[in-house]
Amino acid sequence: MIKRPEYIKAGDTIGVTAPSFGPATEPYSLMYPISKENIERRGYKLIAGETTFKCDGLGISTDPEVTGKELMDFYKRDDIDAIISAGGGELMCETISNMDFYELRNYKPKWFIGYSDNTNFIFPLVTITGVQGIYGPCINGYAKKWEETEHDSFALLEGTKSSFDGYRRFVDPDLEGPAPEVYTDEYLRAPYAYNADRELVIFGSNDGRFVRTNKQVEMKGMLLGGCLDILVNICGTRFDRMKDFIQENSGIIWVIEACDLNPMSIRRSLWNLREAGWFDTAEGFIIGRPCASWKQDMMGVNQYNAVTDILKPLGKDIIMDAEIGHIDPMLPIVMGAEAKVCADTENLNIEYI
Repeated sequence: MIKRPEYIKAGDTIGVTAPSFGPATEPYSLMYPISKENIERRGYKLIAGETTFKCDGLGISTDPEVTGKELMDFYKRDDIDAIISAGGGELMCETISNMDFYELRNYKPKWFIGYSDNTNFIFPLVTITGVQGIYGPCINGYAKKWEETEHDSFALLEGTKSSFDGYRRFVDPDLEGPAPEVYTDEYLRAPYAYNADRELVIFGSNDGRFVRTNKQVEMKGMLLGGCLDILVNICGTRFDRMKDFIQENSGIIWVIEACDLNPMSIRRSLWNLREAGWFDTAEGFIIGRPCASWKQDMMGVNQYNAVTDILKPLGKDIIMDAEIGHIDPMLPIVMGAEAKVCADTENLNIEYI
């Protein structure tokens, strides 16, 4: 049984630490105080760790021994009720080399929320420590005017909702304008600049064939996954406990998105995880819109067949272009939680059970 941390409430304290990157440079340094203001207005206290504003590391906020120690300390501290990651990044894998997920089993579970590179912490938090974590916005995501993503993230932290619908509009990166030369307060606080309607793409079995379908699909199981770039990196390391985990927790709904991977890399990575046995007990897949691979084609390999050609032997339904990950807005997900998922080409609902 994966443990669910206690929900937080006004008056509690949220820790901010940078196990990957943090808000040390613009525009993130300008966004942090706005995020802090918005969260404090909701009634919370914030404690920022020393790593939060550091940028003296090589591809990371600071020395990975320091980032690992601070995240461990924040998780253990009784005066911190939840943790929001200071940011995503590239080398949080080096941070977790300096952490003991088995030791964390001895401490009271607490919510950790972050995404992208934070998969390095959230995934083994579930599979090794046995505690749920939230794949959702890092601290600077709360600087903008709060919309569904931000409210839903705190609804998960506070336990005020159990059923979450997907978001019907998104920011198509191909239609997005350039970043401003000067970051104004108005720009940083602005809501998402939606420019496209979302349509979910669903694949499933039909009369013995694996095809794109308009039918409604339903899945029930444990949500697990994160950023594919990171998951494939974890596979085969001492942080990979999946063979034992799937024996203890059968019926997994894999929630996966990709950041920097091109279509070929997505295809190779999913093949790697499939052949490593990670998907042996899969109940289905929710695949987020890929960031770098969005609408990309490489020798006939695209964001769709990179996934479906590898996963179709499993015979499980695949929901694609979901609002999970790096293309705004993102639907926050409780990894390690049991849920029922219902979807068709226009609707997505995740109900925690």
